[in-house]
Amino acid sequence: MSDNGLVKSSRKRLTYFFLLIIALAALIGGAQASGAPASFTPGLALDLQGGTQIILTPNLGEGKAATQGQLDQAVAIIRQRVDATGVSEAQITTQGEAANAAIVVAIPGKPDEATLKLIKASALLEFRPVLATSLATNTAVGGDTSASPSPTPAASSAPIATSNAKPTSPSDLNWVSAAVQKKYDNLSCRSSATSTVANFREPGQIDDPAAPLVTCDRDGLTKYILGPVELAGTDISDAQAGTRSSSTGASLNEWAVSLSFTSTGAEKFGAVTKRLFPLTQPYNQFAVTIDGYVITAPSTNAVITNGSAEITGNFSQTDAKALSDQLKYGSLPISFEVQSQENISATLGSSQLTNGLIAGAIGLLLVVIYSLFQYRGLAIVTIGSLIVAATLTYLVIAILSWRQGYRLSLSGVAGLIVAIGITADSFIVYFERVRDELREGRPLSAAVESGWRRAVRTIIVSDGVSLLAAVTLYLLTVGNVRGFAFTLGLTTIVDLVVVALFTHPLLQVLANTKFFSSGHKWSGFQIQTSAGYIGRGQFRVAEGVADTKASKSSREAARRQSIAERKAAATNDTQKGQ
Repeated sequence: MSDNGLVKSSRKRLTYFFLLIIALAALIGGAQASGAPASFTPGLALDLQGGTQIILTPNLGEGKAATQGQLDQAVAIIRQRVDATGVSEAQITTQGEAANAAIVVAIPGKPDEATLKLIKASALLEFRPVLATSLATNTAVGGDTSASPSPTPAASSAPIATSNAKPTSPSDLNWVSAAVQKKYDNLSCRSSATSTVANFREPGQIDDPAAPLVTCDRDGLTKYILGPVELAGTDISDAQAGTRSSSTGASLNEWAVSLSFTSTGAEKFGAVTKRLFPLTQPYNQFAVTIDGYVITAPSTNAVITNGSAEITGNFSQTDAKALSDQLKYGSLPISFEVQSQENISATLGSSQLTNGLIAGAIGLLLVVIYSLFQYRGLAIVTIGSLIVAATLTYLVIAILSWRQGYRLSLSGVAGLIVAIGITADSFIVYFERVRDELREGRPLSAAVESGWRRAVRTIIVSDGVSLLAAVTLYLLTVGNVRGFAFTLGLTTIVDLVVVALFTHPLLQVLANTKFFSSGHKWSGFQIQTSAGYIGRGQFRVAEGVADTKASKSSREAARRQSIAERKAAATNDTQKGQ
């Protein structure tokens, strides 16, 4: 490709790169204009902003204490719940020992009500058959993703006439004794039509899994009589929200929740659906409870024996995501009650953030000074690359903060500061490779291309090692260390993008300008050619150079020889001696 062709190609890549930056900024600006919660200011984590702290205490009855294993498992599940809501940089730890043990959940900023409910819903997740309900369901569970009509609501169940016979199955109405029926009749899920859910359950109440349960749904709109527990939350291996598809694979734009069961759970669920499928509403429904409250009670429209089911209904995306999170992360090894909930202040505050930014600015200034001293005119490439890398990183973090709930912590800021050195290292490798090519006598435009081919391998390997370290840290750690690992990995990827789409094309363009191609002393490409190694043990000595200076430069160039070249030089000397 000719020099003109290279310049045109380079300018095109630079144009695409700047269009990418403009598109990212326009995405945030357009979202702001449309009323979306987007912002050019990234969200801050707990250590810089403060947030909400919830203390959960185990409820195991008199004289019992939670084991460390139970607490560790509960912490892991609660962390999964919080992460699933899109909240990052949350701190979830245990506090105290034995009878005084508690779990402390600290969330940055002000979490929404759905996140708080998910954290507080700490009892075991259970599946129970529906024996009676005040309102029929409009959701159903099936075994495939093909289109199916929504279930037709049935009339509310009337008082149940039962005998004194022993129940033969969890769906047997003989579970409903006179006492259970009376409790159901007297239960009010709301104290009034406009009030919140009535407080008819004791905090941390644990229900007998082998007995019927009288309860309400989370919204206090529907009450139920439920049979004994048939499946536990541990029988679910996964739950995902997504849009439904027709039998031909076309999207129906209807949200549903897909369930996957463990091998044991699949066997249990198959037996449940086989019993419920022939029944009419509400007896073909099964309720899923968390903390004793019903979160969903779909009817059964198929016998499901393959361990995969789908809950359908009039779900919005938010409703489907919330239900899938509850099903996936709803099972804890022990029950908890909320001891306290309070706002907490930032543990480090804005002054530490300011100090971190000042440290980053100092590091950036030192890199700029070094570039000016070492590379002179080439410093504009270094400075420009650092500016666009910082801009691209900032926009990506702002978008992640808006779309994924990412929050920048002080450790994340440290990762951004470290990135300055990683980015500068890529420039130095590239520039020095170009200088090596110039020392071998190549013109600048050819030296830039040849130097790039040699430098890009080194840059990829170097950034690959940094990225591998970042991924390893992110996968094997939690809390603030993950924040550092995330920003380190992000800036490493940005460095590769900037070097390939900005630094290299910019240098190609500059190499074809008179100032740089002429080897001006302030260009950064002025190479001392008093003596230079030209291969096969031979050296080129410029005219008019003093013998002492040429000898000194020759010794420096000789050190660049490989073993084979030293042998070739020795052979040449021998032949000349003969």
